[in-house]
Amino acid sequence: MTDITPEAQFDNFFALFEQPVQFEVNQDSLDQHLRLLQKRYHPDNVAKNQADIAQAQLQSEKYSALINQAYQTLRSPDSRASYLLDIADQAQNLEHSIADLDFLEDAMEMRMDLDDAIEGKDLPALQQLHPQITERLAKQSERFSHAYDSQDWQTAIDATQKLKFLVKLNADVTTGLDDVAAAAHSDDDDLYV
Repeated sequence: MTDITPEAQFDNFFALFEQPVQFEVNQDSLDQHLRLLQKRYHPDNVAKNQADIAQAQLQSEKYSALINQAYQTLRSPDSRASYLLDIADQAQNLEHSIADLDFLEDAMEMRMDLDDAIEGKDLPALQQLHPQITERLAKQSERFSHAYDSQDWQTAIDATQKLKFLVKLNADVTTGLDDVAAAAHSDDDDLYV
């Protein structure tokens, strides 16, 4: 990791994590840089370079918050896409509603299926939904990447809006899978009491 002034690093999340400014990121590199940055800006390390311990603590807390925000932004496809649009000064229409009725119908159907599967603790249904959601996430990620690279801002915005919905759906199905699996294992434990 190169040593550049914190101010130069913190104004661009990609530069902070030494990633190219593009949609695709290397998750392993991102994780590695997170650990290095956390170590570099740990209060003990920041205090070594400053006489005022209280000021060093405040500065360390500020840097830690920015590092965590940058990491969370870059690790998730929807927030990374939003950040890229913001950098390109194209994020102003992100809050508009999704106009693609076919996508909305499909997404609402998946949401209802997911809610039913979670409520019914239906592990096979959740296991069937997960790859469908993952596939749609990959499709919208690819769609965003191509649109961003070609500066097709309307398509990039549309893909980002859809990514936001799909990332939430994916998080919910993952949580549902974990909860239903944990509930199944806790029932098994009752047999041995």
